[in-house]
Amino acid sequence: MILGIGVDLVEVNRMERALSSSWATRLIHRVFSVEEADICTSSARPAERFAARFAAKEAFAKAIGTGFSRGVTPAQVTVKGGEREQPTIVLGGNALAIARSLGVERVHLSLSHTSRTACAYVVLEGKG
Repeated sequence: MILGIGVDLVEVNRMERALSSSWATRLIHRVFSVEEADICTSSARPAERFAARFAAKEAFAKAIGTGFSRGVTPAQVTVKGGEREQPTIVLGGNALAIARSLGVERVHLSLSHTSRTACAYVVLEGKG
């Protein structure tokens, strides 16, 4: 049974501006795991990769129905894979606790991006 869906779009140029700002390092450490940051920064187009992962975090927060509230933070939603692997979401903290309480058994993730826009679509599946 589908328990929730979420979609989000992020403009790549907004992410480029954030990554070139004086607070870029703080943003990366607060929002992305070390593994996510390494994957993104090693890319030829880091802003596209960061934007897609941020969109995935937002799409998950929408699918679970809390947004980034009730103790759910972007750092608790980690995007693994991508590029040549199927992307997946790994949860921690309150994001994991709330997902379990809702009966979420699987999180499906699809990512896509162009040079201008990144998109993520999340479907939560479980018995409810």
